[in-house]
Amino acid sequence: MRFGVQVAHVDWPQLRDFAQAIEGMGFHTLYFPDHLVHEGPERQRQELPAHDPIIETAVVAEATRRIRMGHLVLCNLFHHPAVTARSLASLDQLSDGRVIAGLGTGWTETEFRMTGIPFPDVTTRLRMLDEALVALVALWKEKPFTLDGEFYQFRDAVLHVRPVQQPHPPILLGGSGKGLLRIAARRADALNIISATGKAGYIAMAEVAKLTDASFRAKVKFVRDEARRAGRDPNAIAISQTLFTVMVTDSPAATRAMAESFGGMLQLPPDEVLRSPLTLIGTPEECVAELKRRAREWEVTETIFAARGEDVLRRLADDVLPHV
Repeated sequence: MRFGVQVAHVDWPQLRDFAQAIEGMGFHTLYFPDHLVHEGPERQRQELPAHDPIIETAVVAEATRRIRMGHLVLCNLFHHPAVTARSLASLDQLSDGRVIAGLGTGWTETEFRMTGIPFPDVTTRLRMLDEALVALVALWKEKPFTLDGEFYQFRDAVLHVRPVQQPHPPILLGGSGKGLLRIAARRADALNIISATGKAGYIAMAEVAKLTDASFRAKVKFVRDEARRAGRDPNAIAISQTLFTVMVTDSPAATRAMAESFGGMLQLPPDEVLRSPLTLIGTPEECVAELKRRAREWEVTETIFAARGEDVLRRLADDVLPHV
């Protein structure tokens, strides 16, 4: 299994040091989100900086030598696909072929309401993302590209900045609904499964609770079946999870107490909390066993930790990840 870190708000003076520390700990990938504001569950605004993720990735590319980098995920509504193609190709050159092209529909309604950027319904956003992915891959090729699409029009378009990775950087899509999973089945190299946000436009705790052991496995099966139906190798799509709550405990009793506390908040039994796709709670030995189970039963090949401080990440790097 590969391991990544998603970092949402590290200021510039610390970003280089943080990236180098993550690389030194042995993590494989560093991801940035793409937001104008950070918003937690139930529209709770977080008064934290939301920097430009393209520039953040460029800083990491210059500061590191091995770790891969990308986005969870670039908001398609913020970037025309021609601009996205140019930015990611430039980053791939800068990093010597270490970029992962993470994209999504956009979901935080607050960002669009406060800026006036159009925010179509989720079905329209999905069609836009699908068309943007077609354009993105075509623009990374050498020959001119023409598209008379529903949302995007290109006439003999060429980019003379092309990615190092061929035929293109791996495409990672993030989401949960069947519409996104169908696009991933056709277009993606990797899929990050999270709780549903696209239709509601915010993180609803009721939706968070619906992403369970059983529903995660069902989503993996769905995307595999859709890929097969589309004529693709269903195993060509790598599956990843993002863990937003990570607690390494010192005893099984402490693990149980934490699970009961979170279970009360999510209205889930403790055992469901311990198997939740959004959490990892346990002693080092329990965490190792659970990550191995997810690799085996969920077909997860990358686990991404939402950064909550270097201490937790270092504990994972020292006591958990080498044994998975």
